[in-house]
Amino acid sequence: MQYRDFGRTGWKVSEIAFGGWQLGGTWGPVNDDDSIKTLLHAYEQGINLVDTAELYGEGRSESVVGRSLKQWKGGKVYVATKIRPIRWPDPDDDAPDMRGRYPAWYLREGVDAALQRLGVEQLDLLQLHCWAPDLVHSLDWLETLNDLRLEGKINQVGVSLRDYRPNEGIDPVKLNLIASVQVIFNIFEQRPATEGLFEACGNSGVAAIARVPLDSGSLSGLWTKDTPSTWAPGSVPAELFGGDRFDKVFDRVEKLKKIVEPYYSSLGEAAMRYSLSSPLVSATIPGMSNNRSVDRNVAYSDGQEFPTELIQKLAEFNWPRNYYKISSPA
Repeated sequence: MQYRDFGRTGWKVSEIAFGGWQLGGTWGPVNDDDSIKTLLHAYEQGINLVDTAELYGEGRSESVVGRSLKQWKGGKVYVATKIRPIRWPDPDDDAPDMRGRYPAWYLREGVDAALQRLGVEQLDLLQLHCWAPDLVHSLDWLETLNDLRLEGKINQVGVSLRDYRPNEGIDPVKLNLIASVQVIFNIFEQRPATEGLFEACGNSGVAAIARVPLDSGSLSGLWTKDTPSTWAPGSVPAELFGGDRFDKVFDRVEKLKKIVEPYYSSLGEAAMRYSLSSPLVSATIPGMSNNRSVDRNVAYSDGQEFPTELIQKLAEFNWPRNYYKISSPA
């Protein structure tokens, strides 16, 4: 396992981290005991960063992570969790008014609840689950979180950027309001590396967390025409890729496979390695549902550089799209 600096925090985190969304059960049925076994296996393989949120199963994911931490007897595992706004903005609104969406009483209650579910005395990283530009000016959220830091309940503060809008993270990074920024970064969403966000992170010492490196499954390379029939009605993948979206994505994926074939054994490998291709990424957070998926992802952490030639070929596959208009944002 390779480790990277987590911005200016002084932490060394595994570049392959554990994405905990699926632990909440909204991707399909899960067994909590099995999830804990998978988490413990991940820790044994060197993964020392877990990303979760109170939204994932309404606290279920956090509780499962907390149970795993209680059983873990090894080294430090950093836990990043998130708190959603009291009301989500419209995903089509480019400039929502965010004042009052993270009131002090709400943040305090949410932090206390997260501490209890995770079974820890301090949250390593508390992220706002929805960032929008107006929060640069409406700083009541930051005052409250800084107070909670002084009280010892939070170590670091970060933000999770809205889907489809990576450039919204540049201002809070440049202003050093936060210690980390979480953003979609994969073969279909390349803009964090090409339009300035990662560069700003490097200049400011802010950690960058790359989420959905496999585009919520499409870049795994495992899709077939029958894949939608395997999704539970109302589950996250069914909502993300419902209607004609599946066919649009599937067609691009099939073309993409031919491009990466000379370089890697599978599209999934290419996608995971691409998500680590920028040295300014501190960690990528794929979802992992069993020991096999953990081992597969950990194997990609071997220090190999991503071919510059392939990065150039993949540029044409940059495909910004707002598919994440669902009730459970990442």
